[in-house]
Amino acid sequence: MNSAVFAEEQYQAPQMGELAPYQDGPSLTEAVPTDEGIRLTWQDGQQTTLPLLWLRDHCACPACRHPQTRERLYLPLEDISETPAIELAGGHLYLTWQDGHESAFHSGWLYQRRPEAEIPTAVPSLTPWRDQFTPERIPHGDFLTPDGEKAWLTAMLRDGLALITEGPLVEEEVSRLAERIGPQRATNFGSRFDVRSKPNPNNAAYTAVGLPLHIDLPNWRQPPDIQLLYCLQNEASGGQSLFADGARVVNALRQQDPEALKILSETAIDFRFQDDTHDISVREPVIKLDADGNLIEMRLNNWIRDTLHLPAPKMAAWYRAYRVLWQLFHSEAHQIEFTLLPGQMVAFDNRRVLHGRREFDPNSGARHLQGTYLDRDMLASKLRVLARTA
Repeated sequence: MNSAVFAEEQYQAPQMGELAPYQDGPSLTEAVPTDEGIRLTWQDGQQTTLPLLWLRDHCACPACRHPQTRERLYLPLEDISETPAIELAGGHLYLTWQDGHESAFHSGWLYQRRPEAEIPTAVPSLTPWRDQFTPERIPHGDFLTPDGEKAWLTAMLRDGLALITEGPLVEEEVSRLAERIGPQRATNFGSRFDVRSKPNPNNAAYTAVGLPLHIDLPNWRQPPDIQLLYCLQNEASGGQSLFADGARVVNALRQQDPEALKILSETAIDFRFQDDTHDISVREPVIKLDADGNLIEMRLNNWIRDTLHLPAPKMAAWYRAYRVLWQLFHSEAHQIEFTLLPGQMVAFDNRRVLHGRREFDPNSGARHLQGTYLDRDMLASKLRVLARTA
């Protein structure tokens, strides 16, 4: 039967839709048909039962998956009721279906993907900031190596905030660093923007005023995920950078005032940005949670918050909840502050970590930052790619 021999390398390379690169595993010792599918047993005693349609759907032969792209070609629209011929050879599983099609499954591939197995991932879980949190600092030269890049990506996906230090004072370095990870995300401010005081600004960031904690562009249907800010000059007095972790503050709000959390996560309000050429708006809650109550995103930005369109009886409760959240974010217990120095780049999860700055005096010296945005998916993708060679 073994004409359906698999190419082992097709399992070793990460494939479209797979959870992780192939890892070797114990050999199969038994494959028995059951009413639910085929029960598999491995050398270490682990067992699982896989439905017939699942096995047919995951055939990796060139007729079922494109041999170059590894994208699925088979379409599982018909149920399979007849058990295929089963053979174990070399500890691997071979099936011959009723229509004569042959499928081959590496024992390690099946072992890794059995439903009972822990899903392997190179991407760290979001971790709310602890007391006395300080962000990771990765020297620019280290970031240019796989290990340094991996450390930065891990910190970003775990903490939502990290710095690159000791970088060159050259224009567009923020773009060069960003594009090591993925394409820059363009907005109505362009794909790369300059943050400095200027005449006739269309955004408070382009003034010298202090900026309370906020996320950028909450008026977009999907605000940018990751913001990078590279400091080229910072000689002005004031202008310290402020950050606070939305995941930490939401947990504190849940403990202190669960009703306020309920109101802010269930009540959609309007956010809107307007200038001479743009009018971008959306209606969403200030806090978005998943089914388990974990933070998905924050949309706290007081100057882009539009007219509050709520029934009058709900307005007082919403304003009260908003005040509680605002006070938590701006308390010393949840806010960190530092001065961004020339040659440093701060990056943060814009949908989780709020940022702001102290007022600065533009007459006391120059202050110039360059910024851009990245999609979080690109950070996770790059980290998975780096994990293949770990």
